[in-house]
Amino acid sequence: MAQQSDALTNLKAAAEDRYLSYALSVITQRALPDVRDGLKPVQRRILYAMHRNLHLGGSAKPRKSAAVVGEVLGKYHPHGDQAAYEAMVRMAQEFSLRYPLVHGEGNFGSLDGDRAAAMRYTEARLATIAAEMLGDLDAETVALRPNYDATIQEPVVLPTVIPQLLMNGSTGIAVGMATNIPPHNLREIVDALVAMIDEPAIETKGLIKYLKGPDFPTGGVIMNSRRELRAVYETGQGPVRLRARYGEECGPKGKRLIVITEIPYTVNKAQLIEAIAQLIIGRKLPQIIDVRDESTDVVRIVLELKPDASAEIAMAYLFRHTDLQLNFNVNLTCLVPTTNPLVGQPARVTLRDLCRHFLDFRLEVVTRRLEYEKRVLEERLHILEALVKIYNDLDRAIRIIRRADSRADAATKLKAAFTLDDIQVNAILEIRLYQLARLEIDKIQKERTEKRKRVREIIDLLKRPARRWKIIRDELVAVGARYGDDRRTKMTAGEDLAYDPNAYIVQEDATAVLTRDGWLKRVRELKDPTSTRLREGDALFAALAGNTRDRLALFSTAGCVYVLKMSDVPATTGYGEPVQSLFKFADGERVVAAFLVPGEGAGTDKDTETPDEEARPGAQGTLFAASGSAGMASESPYVVTTAKGYGFRFMPDLTETTRAGRKVARVGKDDEVTSVVPVLGPEIICGTSNGKMLRFKVDEAAELSGPGRGVILMRIDPSDRVVGTVVPPAGEGLLAISPEGREHRLTARAVPAGRRGGKGQKVVKRGGIATLRLTS
Repeated sequence: MAQQSDALTNLKAAAEDRYLSYALSVITQRALPDVRDGLKPVQRRILYAMHRNLHLGGSAKPRKSAAVVGEVLGKYHPHGDQAAYEAMVRMAQEFSLRYPLVHGEGNFGSLDGDRAAAMRYTEARLATIAAEMLGDLDAETVALRPNYDATIQEPVVLPTVIPQLLMNGSTGIAVGMATNIPPHNLREIVDALVAMIDEPAIETKGLIKYLKGPDFPTGGVIMNSRRELRAVYETGQGPVRLRARYGEECGPKGKRLIVITEIPYTVNKAQLIEAIAQLIIGRKLPQIIDVRDESTDVVRIVLELKPDASAEIAMAYLFRHTDLQLNFNVNLTCLVPTTNPLVGQPARVTLRDLCRHFLDFRLEVVTRRLEYEKRVLEERLHILEALVKIYNDLDRAIRIIRRADSRADAATKLKAAFTLDDIQVNAILEIRLYQLARLEIDKIQKERTEKRKRVREIIDLLKRPARRWKIIRDELVAVGARYGDDRRTKMTAGEDLAYDPNAYIVQEDATAVLTRDGWLKRVRELKDPTSTRLREGDALFAALAGNTRDRLALFSTAGCVYVLKMSDVPATTGYGEPVQSLFKFADGERVVAAFLVPGEGAGTDKDTETPDEEARPGAQGTLFAASGSAGMASESPYVVTTAKGYGFRFMPDLTETTRAGRKVARVGKDDEVTSVVPVLGPEIICGTSNGKMLRFKVDEAAELSGPGRGVILMRIDPSDRVVGTVVPPAGEGLLAISPEGREHRLTARAVPAGRRGGKGQKVVKRGGIATLRLTS
């Protein structure tokens, strides 16, 4: 048992250790960019291989992408070829990177989501701007590490002059973390970095005066206020609201057009157009007649407006329901330097942190570059000093060489005669005799003077950081001047377009059909309710004629009200959809009452359609075959009644749609709501399943302002239940319908009067009552 326990413990420890190694590998070697050069390992290796191995600079002839991918995989990145190729393709796409680092020839994909051609068909070389990331590699400016098989070295980071991470951004998903850094405008980035060089203590608040916000390659409009963007950059995370840019044009024959010229970053144009087309086909956007794509190398999506339609209203709907407006969720997570130059640490940073890390890296690169230059100059000066020595006694040096038995003998004698070291002697022995002529010696002496001067300058630069910061500043300004361009994404901290849901509903007559078993549908016209299609064994509960701008309110046995726009009721000639799929009904919850709430443009004289008595569908059903009621919603109070005789008056809020339901009554254990009816008269009439009925004044029922149980409206026997309630207008009668479908027509006076809480008297002596409803 002890050995088994140890084995389980070891297995657990091994699994944890291996998963941790995997997570760290994904974080540091795949998903997150380095804050210094802004690249992930695969991107860095692609650029390095193209520069160092294939010599594909900005002016070189492009080579097949397959050759580039093969070089990268074979020497630096032993992973899938498609992953490497896709990384290279993205660096060549103008709609993915604000400043592409690779120049591609051939099909490198499109905004419509088209994939790039296979790597055997495309060609690539480095973009001109990429040279700014690779120029100082030979000056020992960055640390190197062995490649995966330790045969060659590769750089840990590239000694970039350009702030690539802010310039092009980055996106990636690691284990337990992710990054989503937006691209920015190079001129603005340079201005912000120069401001930080001039004022090292500057905070994010000061930086955003220069770096106004993201600048996406596809343009668009940023809707965030300056304060919101500041919060994003200060915390390292937050949403950037980005929307398309559009304008109005006059088309042929006076047609009114909306032309979308820029779409949000990362949006698939083809899918966007398809989504807009589906809205038009589904009649969700009546202001738009047609949509077409007239794009070439620039985006041009044309929407044809109805003559009297508002472009703002149409775009407000599209911004809300399509990817013409979306949130770019900024997450400034990247790898920051540690004491180990080969390993980065993941961290969420601020805008100031990004700028500070980059500038500190530039100072390190410039310092190492100067140190390397000084070292090279000193090595050359060392040889020049030897050449000058030899020139001053040239005849003696020549005699020593002529009399020497070998090269080694000559080297030994020259070292002794002129006090030289091995490096100097080897340089002398390699020199050509013509270089010792007077003209050549003058050049050597001039070169020595210049190099001594440069060494003194470098020593001064290394002693004075302020002068090195000036070099960094000048290089940044030069880069901004060479590659900077105008901002593409417009900054507009404005309010959203007014959105009125009713403006997008086509106003037309419609009838909502609800069955006893809870199937709901919408039909254009229903002349004969008995002719509507029903499932076997089901019966019609309500047919509510109204307008597509009306709302449908359903009260349930659980004491909840559900409100749905009539336009959202499924339109079909079939059975319809179960209410459980349209609303969040609980198990066993059923509809007991349905009402139409008049909307904008709806009339006030719509009544529930009632079929002729001869047309009722058999013994099981009338128009309202189940307990409940239906019709147009009234502005007067309603009365809710439960099976155990509890109830109250209330004024329901039917103005807001709610598919999750809103509580209007609290129902006790083993109880349920059986009726919800409007107060149309002075008296309430309740009926029970055993045929008892009670009539009392409306004022005796308590009126509640919120959900409650209410008071006892009618006391019932344990075996009995209240099946219905009506509040008829003065002089109007009611129908008591038995379970077999027999109707008993009664006047209000035929029901014995009493007081609330009474037991009532038996009025329907045969068959009992299944439901009560008004005769009209």
